[in-house]
Amino acid sequence: MQPTQDIALLLARFQFAFTVGVHIVFPAFSIGLAAYLAVLEGLWLKTGRTAYLDLYRYWIKIFSIVFGMGVVSGLVMSYEFGTNWSIFSRKAGPITGVLLSYEVMTAFFLEAGFLGVMLFGMNKVGRGLHYAATCCVSVGTLISMTWILASNSWMQTPQGYTIDPATGRFIPADWLAIIFNPSFPFRLVHMGLAAFLSVAFIVGATGAWHLLKARRAGTQASEPVRLMFSMAMWMAAFVAPLQVLAGDAHGLNTLKYQPVKIAAMEGDWESERRAPELLFGIPNMKTEHTDYAVKLPLVGSLILTHSLNGKVPGMKDFPRDQRPFSPVIFFSFRIMIALAMLMVVVGFWSLWLRRRGALFSSSVFHRVAVGMAPAGFIALLCGWITTEVGRQPWTVYGLLRTSDSVSPIALSNMALTMTVFVVVYVIVFGSGIGILCRLLTHAPVEGEHETSPSHAPDILATSTHPEVINSSPGKGA
Repeated sequence: MQPTQDIALLLARFQFAFTVGVHIVFPAFSIGLAAYLAVLEGLWLKTGRTAYLDLYRYWIKIFSIVFGMGVVSGLVMSYEFGTNWSIFSRKAGPITGVLLSYEVMTAFFLEAGFLGVMLFGMNKVGRGLHYAATCCVSVGTLISMTWILASNSWMQTPQGYTIDPATGRFIPADWLAIIFNPSFPFRLVHMGLAAFLSVAFIVGATGAWHLLKARRAGTQASEPVRLMFSMAMWMAAFVAPLQVLAGDAHGLNTLKYQPVKIAAMEGDWESERRAPELLFGIPNMKTEHTDYAVKLPLVGSLILTHSLNGKVPGMKDFPRDQRPFSPVIFFSFRIMIALAMLMVVVGFWSLWLRRRGALFSSSVFHRVAVGMAPAGFIALLCGWITTEVGRQPWTVYGLLRTSDSVSPIALSNMALTMTVFVVVYVIVFGSGIGILCRLLTHAPVEGEHETSPSHAPDILATSTHPEVINSSPGKGA
């Protein structure tokens, strides 16, 4: 490729990475939060405890904003497939296009059909029907994740296809093999747990913030605040270790089907048995050596193969033009692992405090919980970077190169659109995140509205802001 084409390709990749990186946070937030809302409403219906309803009213406002930003940010990528990656769309479209259309026909229609009932119908339909609507929206987010990961996993571990010799297009031969490709089950579980864990730490951080705020004010935190913090810490304590196990299983699968990705993640250049684990280093793609390496003997083989004598691949086993850029995924992988270990520690720490009866009184732990608020989403983004950069230089692993997938777009056009995207995204989504943070600084109001035996208040017609409540014409309005 010519130098200008190389830069245009790099900008096309960066533009898609930027838009996906912004987008992926919101669906993950929606997946975890929708499930949390379904649990809250179900517990309220079962127990009649109003604190669950207070939390439902509080978090559904957050969900409505997050869901909207997820839809808007996702639309952009559909156009990018056509404008920036038209050759990929033409060749892989018979498979990836169909899988993404399934997502629209199942998940999107299900969510769209019941979202309005979930947001506005609590005093217009029966309790059972409203709960069914909440569950349908939650299931819809999970179905959406399933189809998107089926498509992306096929790009990582393609199977069930034939290639048209005349056009080079991937033609589906076995849809079950395409959907249930080798990496799909592992990535589905890993992503699902990541979404639940990310939301658990956001909910936990919000509860911890209000516990600290109440302590500074010399008052006791409300029951909904204590309840949300407790539920989040239970989630962290059990899901964080499960995520570590799921990540280990995913790593074994990647070692089998994408060994060069594992070598780049680990910074290993030579294939060897009884390999060390590199805690730190700077992989040098020119000298084919990891500089300033800090090693733990034998641990690399033990982690990657579950055997001290296991053989670990090296990047020199593969041609130079088939290696991913190791420095990026070497560090993104380690950031993800470090945050995962911190989340496990926080989860176990919460169990220890709970046993001592200090879960709601430990200000040190509450400050740590607040600081861990973005940990799940940062780990998720680092995991996504590791997965996608580790697939390079391919869009369809081993079959279609990224350089052969990009549209013939002028460098000036790519630079202009990249600049516009960054500016617009910072303004629009920066404002949206600012609104979310402002909402979260207000504590859920205990018993904001009385509920009749058969109906509950409109969710978005109420406010959790004390100043709004004090100026309302009446509590039952």
